Amino acid sequence: MMTVITETIVKDGREEDWDRAYRERATDAQQQDGWVDLHLLVPVDAPRTRVVVGTWRDRESWERWHGTDTFERTRQALNDATERHGDDRWFNVVEQETS
Repeated sequence: MMTVITETIVKDGREEDWDRAYRERATDAQQQDGWVDLHLLVPVDAPRTRVVVGTWRDRESWERWHGTDTFERTRQALNDATERHGDDRWFNVVEQETS
């Protein structure tokens, strides 16, 4: 398994727009082959920051998701509401615990 973490800064006042578009994208991710888990985090001291933590069976599954209709459809709304895109950081999942 692999986890990808991306940090984004949302334009001031566009947080609701960004979150709405990402919810649509996240719902679609759950239907994709290879999807494992997804978290959208907002730091308590940085309310315009969004940290996406996605876990996938493999990087290829994540890349296929990027070609889906929903991913492409939400791209413009997210880009319009984004001030700064962060880089993707990839991690190998060594252990996963759930309750």
